[in-house]
Amino acid sequence: MSRLPRRCAVVVLPLIWALAAAAGTPTERVRQAVGDVVGVLKESALDREQRWEKIGMVINRSFDFQAMSQSVLATHWQQASSAERERFVEFFSQYLEDTYRNKIEGYTDQQIRYVGEQIDGERASVDTVIVTSGTEIPVTYRLRLNDGEWYAYDVVIEGVSLVNNYRTTFAAIVRAEGMEGVLGDLQERIARYKIEQAAGAAPAPLP
Repeated sequence: MSRLPRRCAVVVLPLIWALAAAAGTPTERVRQAVGDVVGVLKESALDREQRWEKIGMVINRSFDFQAMSQSVLATHWQQASSAERERFVEFFSQYLEDTYRNKIEGYTDQQIRYVGEQIDGERASVDTVIVTSGTEIPVTYRLRLNDGEWYAYDVVIEGVSLVNNYRTTFAAIVRAEGMEGVLGDLQERIARYKIEQAAGAAPAPLP
């Protein structure tokens, strides 16, 4: 299965999770997000938990986790009960937040160029290039308009879609074990991450 390139995770997640929910063009929202999250990361007076709490608040109000969850589950979303959908959104959003926590905190002033924007009705994409140590990494953010505000629902890193990546992973589990199986799998991933954090170990690689 395709994997998101690990070398750009430390700079990508602050941007895709922190897209501010406010009026304006998609590119303006991405630019604003960069400033907001990087600003928190540079607040030297904050300890690690305080910093993450502030970033988490931006994440929770900015990313369309339901739209992303629906895309990840694809046809299985329609087959799931309302309770199963609600639990999947809750667990999946927590899993993403936990998994990328250390990577977000590892942001180190990489340069970001904004190279294009496409808007098609209520959908949009913003093309960027992350420049780090002489390497250029293309990243495209996908957004949708909801009640007059732009929200991110996917990110494509060097041609690999975050949504497609997880869709492949969870579709196989749903086919074999049903929705309860994938919900249990997510809970296990979250629990494992918390154990690793408590032990001071580096999180396991992404699936």
